[in-house]
Amino acid sequence: MRPFDHKTTLKLASKGADITELRPFLEEPLELELLMVPAQGLEIITKDNRYYFKTNTLPIENATFCIVDIETNGSKPQKHQIIEIGAVKVRNGKIVGQYESLVQCNEISRHITDLTGISLEETKEAPSIQRVLNEFRTFIGTDIFIAHDVKFDYGFISAMFERYNMQPMLNRHLCSIDLAERTFSSYRYGLNYLNESLQLHHSATHHRALSDAITTTNLFLKSLKLLPDEVTTVEELIHFSKQAKRFKRPKFDPMQKEENKEES
Repeated sequence: MRPFDHKTTLKLASKGADITELRPFLEEPLELELLMVPAQGLEIITKDNRYYFKTNTLPIENATFCIVDIETNGSKPQKHQIIEIGAVKVRNGKIVGQYESLVQCNEISRHITDLTGISLEETKEAPSIQRVLNEFRTFIGTDIFIAHDVKFDYGFISAMFERYNMQPMLNRHLCSIDLAERTFSSYRYGLNYLNESLQLHHSATHHRALSDAITTTNLFLKSLKLLPDEVTTVEELIHFSKQAKRFKRPKFDPMQKEENKEES
């Protein structure tokens, strides 16, 4: 199945879509697509001859979220690749699984090594990109994909799937930055800043995939505790993360004040 456009996505997430609206995205007969599409990370259910994302009625506490972080050797999936991936599964507020792997590659610039600490030498014995992509697809299944700047991580991984002759991801997804901005006030919402200000992950190694995934997991769990009571399903959560009013940011950095106090 091909990725849905924005209009169809909104219908599948809310009032449902009919068969005529789904046909442009089908590559096989509908009955077969509904059996195959979970392999791309999505579940579609039917009710009264209309089609819906399963997450439309799935309670948040019953859902499994997969918090993902990747390190890459560049920003363009058409010419660059993933060099490390880390993922944490969460269900009902508890971590229920983890996945991490370095990825074999042929080129890592000095800048990327300085940023991540990952050298070309370290990846020589790592699994191939094809193997890691297959393992990750199996690991995430139909879970909801979460990342800190989800547009980059989700888009890069899905593009890599297609580059290696795999079907693109269709998992429902949300951005932990967007959700954080709508659940609490912070001077900045970068992951390193939030980790320092909120003490999310005491032994964090920034720009390493699993470490950043764990930090993002703790941030996501904090945001879930601050949700309004009326946000109860996964689709309501996704909608809230995009449409709810953002918290106003402080004019001055409270972390800077703490540093000044310590110095004095």
